[in-house]
Amino acid sequence: MKHVAAYALLVLGGTEQPTVDDLKRVLSACDGEADEAQLEKLVADLSEKNFAELVDSGLEKIKDIAIGGGGGGGGGGGAAAAVAEEAPAEEKEEEEEEEEIDMGGGMDMFGDGGGDGDDY
Repeated sequence: MKHVAAYALLVLGGTEQPTVDDLKRVLSACDGEADEAQLEKLVADLSEKNFAELVDSGLEKIKDIAIGGGGGGGGGGGAAAAVAEEAPAEEKEEEEEEEEIDMGGGMDMFGDGGGDGDDY
């Protein structure tokens, strides 16, 4: 997969027909190891083909495959904003802050004199 990714990067960068040496340079730049035999086969297989057309035909084959599940994290922000605009603005009630209660005694974790000095 890393060989194909390197090939794609080179094509996107403007190299129409990447060579084995081009692929080796890309892979070595990111500390990757190159398999000479696989690189030679990849270059030979793609030498007479248009890489953009290959990608398009592959995407056409998988366009109807359902990928992923429901839910998740990042999407749906636009819909939530639209709902928020339609809903009447409600005043938010301020939550009461709980007071800290000194339970007395105990450990002086940071040495600020709060304990009896014999914490350990």
